[in-house]
Amino acid sequence: MNVSLAFVRTFFTLLCMLFVTIYSIHTFHSTAAAIFGLVVGFCFGIFLIALDVIFKRFNLRSFNISLLGLFFGYLMGQALVLILHSILKISFTGAAALNSPFVEIIEIGIFLFGIYMGLILTLRASDELYASIPFVKFSPLKQKKKDLIIDTSALSDTRIIDLALSGLLDQHVVIPRFVVRELYSQVESNDESLKVKARRSLDSLKKLEEYTQLGIRYNDTDFPEVKDQHSKLIRLGRLLDGNIITADISRVETSTIEGVKIINLHTLSNALKPISQTGEVIFIKVQRAGKEPNQGVGYLEDGTMVVVNGGGDYIGKEISVNVLSVKHTASGRMIFCNVASDDEKQHED
Repeated sequence: MNVSLAFVRTFFTLLCMLFVTIYSIHTFHSTAAAIFGLVVGFCFGIFLIALDVIFKRFNLRSFNISLLGLFFGYLMGQALVLILHSILKISFTGAAALNSPFVEIIEIGIFLFGIYMGLILTLRASDELYASIPFVKFSPLKQKKKDLIIDTSALSDTRIIDLALSGLLDQHVVIPRFVVRELYSQVESNDESLKVKARRSLDSLKKLEEYTQLGIRYNDTDFPEVKDQHSKLIRLGRLLDGNIITADISRVETSTIEGVKIINLHTLSNALKPISQTGEVIFIKVQRAGKEPNQGVGYLEDGTMVVVNGGGDYIGKEISVNVLSVKHTASGRMIFCNVASDDEKQHED
């Protein structure tokens, strides 16, 4: 991709130099004109490359919205100029008054005003265009893989980097600009814990940007009238027809209500944990008593709760247990076990 981009830029710069040089020689017929054409063409090519670097985040959607805004602005400007011209024609009968430089300057100003207002209004209401053109709807010919919108809680969880390196998210990650702005505002906060979390999120974002295969895309769409960031993410998800990746457990409950699918990192992590089989022997340190009599509770390294029947006598000790069953809950998995026979015999002795 970088080699292709460098080739296109070099080729276009040489093309600019060729065209300007030929024009200069054809017009002025001198060696100085040829040198002048080479310099001007090279500078013009560099200028275009600089514009390309400045607008590298300007995606196809923004480009289409800008073109539509220019079209609406052109119509608006023409309409305002025609209205002004009609008013002046009715008010002044002389043709000299209509063709005066002062009137032409006013018409140019009104025309430019119409183009500017049309472009700005279209950009501001880009997510509302479906309401202005209610009968136009484009449907994809086949089901495409949905984009994944990442929120601040997911960025603060370093597991998002491991997930990105797996290749499952390539070319489908969208970072809203309002999320980045929120992180920078949190960095300047007086709350030290919030500041540390925001810095960790920005570090994760920088690492994700360095992974070129991921193909991160930034989205400039914002909803100024909406103050809550979660509501903004939901509206952006509806607009882009995408899903949201989060590490906030409380947001999973609202996914079906809001109509946008929310992928939670905790749920994904629990789903990928190794499954203990019935009859398997594992070693566990019994840390506390359970709810039932003579029941002990311990935890695996990944935080999975292990309930040991007959483990109440082994609190504080590491013992071997036989897996009876595995139960899946909303907060993760629970493993139910019995104390292994060897440990029981040793305890009796």
